[in-house]
Amino acid sequence: MATRSAGTRVTRIAMWSGPRNVSTALMRSFGARADCAVVDEPLYAAYLAATTLDHPGRADVLASQPTHWSAAVTGLCQPLPAGRTLQYEKHMAHHLLPEVGRGWLGQVTNAYLIRDPAHVVASYAKVRGEPTLDDLGYPQQVEIFRRHGGPVLDSAALLRDPAGQLRTLCAELGIDFDDAMLSWPPGRRDTDGVWAPHWYAAVEQSTGFAPYRDVPASVPAHLAHLVVAAQPYYDELAAHRI
Repeated sequence: MATRSAGTRVTRIAMWSGPRNVSTALMRSFGARADCAVVDEPLYAAYLAATTLDHPGRADVLASQPTHWSAAVTGLCQPLPAGRTLQYEKHMAHHLLPEVGRGWLGQVTNAYLIRDPAHVVASYAKVRGEPTLDDLGYPQQVEIFRRHGGPVLDSAALLRDPAGQLRTLCAELGIDFDDAMLSWPPGRRDTDGVWAPHWYAAVEQSTGFAPYRDVPASVPAHLAHLVVAAQPYYDELAAHRI
């Protein structure tokens, strides 16, 4: 949704992704735009506070962000830095717990980053042995999409053709494409969450989107049911992908 602040048109994009995707690289892409302010997982601390999950760097995350969703959402509505007219919010869909209010979702431009469930489950199983369907974020993505719509970006298509997919995504979002989105300098950003040392090693070394690798997913047998459960949600979103 576009709003006006002190006479300036501001677009706030909420990009909803599941885990084990290219969400941080996509945040780098938008962060490379001179007109864009990025926000890294603003609901993470509220999610950890509500679930009591023991994630790496938990104490630091809780100290770095509001621990109630309403305060986090209020922070997303603040004026942007001078010269910025675009706010890109990198959201993990599983952070949208049932108790999180939904009213604010109608005040942003929602978009969705999806990945084939077999690849997500195979990747997630390496860092967490027993993920659940809610951990993968597909039901939450579909919930938002059914209410608010918005462009759907498939990570495999993005890696195959970054320029083409980003051009189409920007058109769907109602913003101009910027060639700066295709590359960025390596390193950490001040806008990265305090959890970056635990999760962002690969993206900190990157200077652009990695080439697509067409490798079959190796799903552990005991998690095959999770792929089956997630597939209808993915298929519903994939039918609308750009």
